[in-house]
Amino acid sequence: MPFYKVSRQWNIKLSEALIAAGYIQSFHDYSLFTKRKGKDFVAVKDLGDLKYFLGIEVLRSKSGILLNQRKYYLQLISDLGLGGAKPVLTPIDLNQKFTSAEFDRHTGVTNDEVLSDTNEYQRLISRLIYLTITRPNIIFAVQTLSQFMQEPKKSHWDTAVRVVRYLKHEPGMGILLGKSNEDSLTYFCDADWASCPNTCRSVTGYLIKFADSLISWKSKKINELDNVEHDVRILDMHSKLLEKYGGFREKIINEMKHFIEERA
Repeated sequence: MPFYKVSRQWNIKLSEALIAAGYIQSFHDYSLFTKRKGKDFVAVKDLGDLKYFLGIEVLRSKSGILLNQRKYYLQLISDLGLGGAKPVLTPIDLNQKFTSAEFDRHTGVTNDEVLSDTNEYQRLISRLIYLTITRPNIIFAVQTLSQFMQEPKKSHWDTAVRVVRYLKHEPGMGILLGKSNEDSLTYFCDADWASCPNTCRSVTGYLIKFADSLISWKSKKINELDNVEHDVRILDMHSKLLEKYGGFREKIINEMKHFIEERA
C-alpha cells in the first residue's frame, strides 16, 4: 500500500479509537480531539516535542516550525538510483503538454511507447503525491502525471524522474509555520484555459496563507467541459474559499470556549 494511503488509514484508526474512548472530534478541525471529566481536562501523556512523524520531520527554531520530508526524499533518491544525477531547474518543461496513450492511438503518434510495467510508475507517483505534503511547488506537475496511472508512457516516466531531480536542489526545503502576531487570512486562486489536450478542460489551483504561513493548497482539473464560464468559476472559488476558511479561527475558539471558561 502506498505511504500516503497508509497514513490515511492510520488516521482513521486513531480517530475511531479516540472517539471510542470518549473524546469529541472538532467539527472545524478534524485533528482536534477534546475530552472533559467534570471541570477538568483529561490528562494526556506528554511524549515531548514532536520530531518525526510518518516521514515528516519537525524542526523548531526562533522563526517557527519547519516541516520537511528530507529523509523520505533521500530514500526515494536511493531507491531510484539517482544519487549521481544532476538537479534540474524546473519540475517540467515550460508549456509542456502530456497526452494519454488513447489520444496517441487516435492521432497516429507512435514514438512514445507505453510502459510495460505500470506498477513501478504508480509507486513513484504515489510517493511524489506524499511529498506534496511539504512541497507545494511540485503539486501541479504531480497532479498532471497522476492522470496517466492506468496506461503510462515513457514520456510520463521521464517527467516523473525529472520531478525527483528537481527536488535535489533543496531536499530539506519544506513548509515554515512562522511566528507572527498577524491574524490575517490570504488566499490566491487561478486557472488556465482548456489546457488539457486530452479533454480540453481547465486546471484550477489555490493556496491559502494564515499570516505568512502556508496552510492549504490544491490543484485539480475542473469537471465542466464548457470553459465560457471560466472567469465566473474563479470568482465562485474565491467566495467558497472565504466561506470555508474565513471564520476558521473564530469557530475553533467558540468551540473550545466552554472548556476554557469552566477551567478558568
